[in-house]
Amino acid sequence: MTTLAPGAADAFRTILGPERVLDAATERIIYARDGSIADGVCGLALLCETTDEVSRCMAAAHRMGVPVVPRGSGTGLCGGAVPLDGAVVLSVARMRRILEIDRDVPCAWVEPGVLNLDLTAAVAHLGLHYAPDPSSQAACSIGGNVATNAGGPHCLASGVTVQHVLGVELVLPDGEVLTIGGPAPDPPGCDLRGFIVGGEGTLGVVTKACVRLTRNPPAVRTMLFDFTTTHAAGACVVDIIGRGVIPAAMELMDSRMIDACEGFTGAGLPVDAAAVLLVEVDGTEADVAAQTDVAVAVARESGTRCVRIAQDEAERALLWKARKSAFGAVARVAPNYYLHDCVVPRTRLVEILDAIGEIARRHDLLVMNVFHAGDGNLHPLIAFDRRDAAQVDRVMAAGKDIVEACVAVGGVLTGEHGIGLEKRDYMPLTFGAVDLDAQACARAAFDPEGRMNPRKVLPMTARCGEAVLGPDSLPPGTWI
Repeated sequence: MTTLAPGAADAFRTILGPERVLDAATERIIYARDGSIADGVCGLALLCETTDEVSRCMAAAHRMGVPVVPRGSGTGLCGGAVPLDGAVVLSVARMRRILEIDRDVPCAWVEPGVLNLDLTAAVAHLGLHYAPDPSSQAACSIGGNVATNAGGPHCLASGVTVQHVLGVELVLPDGEVLTIGGPAPDPPGCDLRGFIVGGEGTLGVVTKACVRLTRNPPAVRTMLFDFTTTHAAGACVVDIIGRGVIPAAMELMDSRMIDACEGFTGAGLPVDAAAVLLVEVDGTEADVAAQTDVAVAVARESGTRCVRIAQDEAERALLWKARKSAFGAVARVAPNYYLHDCVVPRTRLVEILDAIGEIARRHDLLVMNVFHAGDGNLHPLIAFDRRDAAQVDRVMAAGKDIVEACVAVGGVLTGEHGIGLEKRDYMPLTFGAVDLDAQACARAAFDPEGRMNPRKVLPMTARCGEAVLGPDSLPPGTWI
């Protein structure tokens, strides 16, 4: 348990005022959790509203040796914003200004607390949108998206957050403020954007982001195909892309998730189907027509029972509401859920869905599947009741088995949720000692004292400079 330095709370109150330094027990409990099932211990919660306040708080924390956990909306699903051992939580949720919109580039400078969907709403009148669209986009913040390199249903064609961040303002652990990148095609300095995006708050606090805005396509068409087996739905995903069509989005739900989402939204999903595939294409009218013809033909060849094409924007929005309500809809089944977001090759989707089903049966658990099928980003939700200690043990064991199964078929640990706390100890499944050492050294360049979001992402065995580089640590055939 971290013991805060004497006078730490008073030092932060001098900067923020007493009303924005939260130290009551109930307040600290709130800031000790995020959207995951992990529990933490919050020493203090700091509610910052400006870059200057963040900088001054970070400088004070540096002087006192206080560990800091940055926090946005708190919707993360891997424990990334969970403070351990009484760390201070620095919230940027009140920093919600859209500072500048440049319609010519096009891009926008925004503060980290701006909600994902609010940014798109703010530029809609310009015919623009912000492309990354996590399912929690009505609640999650741009800063959190930058931290975890969030994706969403439309990342298949548009790319994830890192492809849409042009620059950031970053407050380092000692309070220094840096601007990295920007809207210029080749901004001066080292291009560290790709390192900071996905840094999960271990490098500093992002206080501004310059994000790319995307022009709205002239035409969009959304289709729903239903299948009697998940095998047929998975095969359809592979075959559509194999025919040269890269949809804007491809989402798959299994029967249990269909039932929960339909009961939650009333979108008209076929509750007797084993799986549904939601496919959206966009582009010019001619492109959309051609892509639709290919997708429908492949779906029929794959055995779809029916083809539903949204007839207007209202029906399209309803179908997407059903998909994006999936996590909330699980509450109709159980009070809690646990999930991983591993990514597997598309060609192994059917195989891994079978493996997840077998894991669920072995541990006597209910698993509901919904995922970004186009890029193989799985979201198996294990529905359970955390008040049942024995069930929690089975849930954690099943989660480990799912991760290992995904890695075994050539998958990776995360597609958009991040590593955080919950997947930290799985890092050695995909990274060797030398890889982890290199990551620890890169992290130490920003945070030499290890105070930023401590004990997250890298396993405790990863220490900068401790890995031995030699023949036994490298892949066969590597020259040294």
